[in-house]
Amino acid sequence: MKKAAFIVLLLFGFVVIFDRVIMPIYISQGSAMVVPDVLNMKYDDASERLRQAGFEAIKSYQVTYFSRIDSNVVLSQMPEAGTEVKPGRKVYLVVNKQQKPALPMPDFLGRAEFDARQMAYRMEMVIQEVQSTPVTNPEMDGRVMSQSIPANTVVQSGTAFSLVIGRYQSAVEGAKTVVVPNLLGMSLVQAQKVIADAALPAGKITTQYSTFLVPNTVISQRPGAGTLVAPDQPIELSVVIADK
Repeated sequence: MKKAAFIVLLLFGFVVIFDRVIMPIYISQGSAMVVPDVLNMKYDDASERLRQAGFEAIKSYQVTYFSRIDSNVVLSQMPEAGTEVKPGRKVYLVVNKQQKPALPMPDFLGRAEFDARQMAYRMEMVIQEVQSTPVTNPEMDGRVMSQSIPANTVVQSGTAFSLVIGRYQSAVEGAKTVVVPNLLGMSLVQAQKVIADAALPAGKITTQYSTFLVPNTVISQRPGAGTLVAPDQPIELSVVIADK
């Protein structure tokens, strides 16, 4: 027991001597240099500043991804600014993680617009556009009728998408209406056939570039699925293209 206590005391004494005596002597043998502050600088500029000051910059990456921060900005440095070290010391510069995390697209259909916006914000996704479509069911007023990227599609954090929100309009008594079919996820050819089978006219077709969705897939429709419309209401579609 006494021997173990002696060893612990000896090690403690060595650490103190190393910190208070050996390291100061080691640093004083060469001219100690102060690490400059390169926080919030672009990595290339920070690296050049360190090189001119006699240090070597080493890039490292943040463990978590920050969606609103440039991946080339220095978030932290080690050793910290103002530290006295030997010339030529490596200084590690931490920048934002480059790879955006992948996640499944939420199912917004039927949710209130406010809830959909809050969910998108929490998941760091961007609502690029909100369109509206008339609905005759008052329960669907202010609720999501369709979304430009189908639910459960694997997307990256920061992905932009669009929503179609129902706006209540009372039905005209005696007027003939047609229920808009759900076309999301279909190929363009399939969607056009379903539109024709519903006796509805085909409307404008727009395209949206994507690297992770199958080309010619319908990712948005207007009016939204389930909407009651007049028989002459054109159905507009947005489909994926592989090249810009």
